[in-house]
Amino acid sequence: MNIEPVLHKKLFRELTTDELYELLRVRSEVFVVEQNCVYQDMDGDDQKSIHLWLTVADKIVALARVCPAGTHMKEISIGRVITTERGKGYGKQIMLHAIDAAIEHFGATIIDIEAQEYARGFYEGVGFKQSSGIFMLDGIPHIKMTWTKE
Repeated sequence: MNIEPVLHKKLFRELTTDELYELLRVRSEVFVVEQNCVYQDMDGDDQKSIHLWLTVADKIVALARVCPAGTHMKEISIGRVITTERGKGYGKQIMLHAIDAAIEHFGATIIDIEAQEYARGFYEGVGFKQSSGIFMLDGIPHIKMTWTKE
C-alpha cells in the first residue's frame, strides 16, 4: 500500500507552535545530530520564509524553506532541505514544491542554494546547475547552485 504524502505550506506566522517545534526538531535531528555539525540553525530567516513539508501518516518525511531575496542569500533561495525517509522520492517532491512556491510567492526567475557538495547530482535532477567552486560551510563542503526559469 503506497500512501501519497501530504504537502503542508505555510508562512512562519501561520505555523502552530506544534508545527514549528516539529520542523525545528527534525532539522536539529538531521543537521546537528546525524551530520555531527554544530551550527546556528535558527538564523533569523525563518520568520521571512515559506515553510514546506511532506507528511505520511502525520510523520514529516521531507521539508524545506524558501527565503525571499536578500535574506539568506542575495537571490531567492531554498534551504534546510531534508528527507527523513531516503530513496522514496520525497526529496525531489519537496524541492519541486519549493521551486513552485518560490515562483508563486516571490516571482522567482532565479533561485540559489548552498548545496552540500555530495548532493550535487540530486539538485541537478531538479534543474539546478553548479555556480561556484567548493567552499566550506559549517565544516562541510558546499557548492552554490542556481536554478533559472526557462
